[in-house]
Amino acid sequence: MKKVLKYLFLALSINLHAQTVKIAAAGNLRFILDDIKARYVSTNPKTNLVINLGSSGALFQQITNGAEFDLFMAADKIFPDKIKAQGLALGEVKTYAFGKLVIWSNSVDVSRGPELLTGKSINRIAVAKPELAPYGERAIECLKFYNLFDKVKDKIVYADNITQAAQYAQTGNAEVGFIALALAISPEMKGNYYILDTKSYRPVEQAMVLLKSAQNNPEAVKFMYFLLSADCKPIFEKYGFLVP
Repeated sequence: MKKVLKYLFLALSINLHAQTVKIAAAGNLRFILDDIKARYVSTNPKTNLVINLGSSGALFQQITNGAEFDLFMAADKIFPDKIKAQGLALGEVKTYAFGKLVIWSNSVDVSRGPELLTGKSINRIAVAKPELAPYGERAIECLKFYNLFDKVKDKIVYADNITQAAQYAQTGNAEVGFIALALAISPEMKGNYYILDTKSYRPVEQAMVLLKSAQNNPEAVKFMYFLLSADCKPIFEKYGFLVP
């Protein structure tokens, strides 16, 4: 009898785990994942989606240090590729969207574009740390493309991730911020933004990969394919992403 109870408990534990999907997601996915989660759970009510937001680099470090996530949704393709190269992936790296970079502010008019950054009204520019956040890296590329980096580098305030960069600009710790379009058009970000020319930075190819922790979690596989489905395409487009 004890053995039967033991196996019943084990089966129950596996089943409960299969209903929980732990997602490590880039900060620019904060609002879009709220919408996607609501739609998914409406048809899969027993599924518990646990979303952990951060910079792609910081999440990569957590995963390589043993953090147990089922799915890694990065703001680029480089970090998922590194996960696969290190033997921590389950299956192939899949591109789910292409993002766009903007200058955002709730205190100054940014319609002039990058040239406004050299003005006296701009004392601080929020940028996510380029070594951790792909959008921060693209922001530096953009500044260098317009020959502005050396002129404004002393104004830059570096944030740990793209969400924090948005918070700096939103709270007045910086007059402007380089953030993802997906954050700029979210309901909470009440300000104005300027969409930067995509020729000024490398494409932001956002990719994801299942992690080995998901090998006994079919729900994680199901959710990943939902993200790639036609059901999610209009949600991504609503937040300014291009869907491949």
